[in-house]
Amino acid sequence: MAHNEIEVDAPPEAVFAVLADPRSFARWVVGSRAIRRADAGWPAPGSAFDHRVGVGPLTLADHSEVVESVPPHRLRLLVKARPLTRAHVLLRMEPRGASGTRVALDEHPADMRSRIFLNPLTDPLVRLRNAESLRRLKALAEGREPIPEGELPPRGSDDEAAIGGRSGRAAQG
Repeated sequence: MAHNEIEVDAPPEAVFAVLADPRSFARWVVGSRAIRRADAGWPAPGSAFDHRVGVGPLTLADHSEVVESVPPHRLRLLVKARPLTRAHVLLRMEPRGASGTRVALDEHPADMRSRIFLNPLTDPLVRLRNAESLRRLKALAEGREPIPEGELPPRGSDDEAAIGGRSGRAAQG
């Protein structure tokens, strides 16, 4: 299991507000290319958003769903990039000092096939990716980077407009 932590100069509510906006995932999750659609109830348990993940021209379309949501302290997700991986991701926000937060991120495989990609040999790479993801999440929660603008179409619609990568510009998903 990959484990990462970071100190954020913002309260847990500010960190959770970033996580509660599915448009932000394309900005802070390394490998996320675009958020395509989202359930209106995100981040309620059972809600999900559709995304595109990958590197360069190689991308996969799938979705991530909320398993547990305890604002502003916990968010547990089932993240999917099938057929390659399914992972359980737990984000925990604990208050630190007057207005800070310690954010912990744990990621582990959700099924046997995913253990091929998420195993003790790949844990150092996953930890590097997650350290950069947490650095980006910190910048968003501290207000140093903007949340992407625009509306996401609801899941189940035929509209493929997406909030794209680091720039936040609309892109085709």
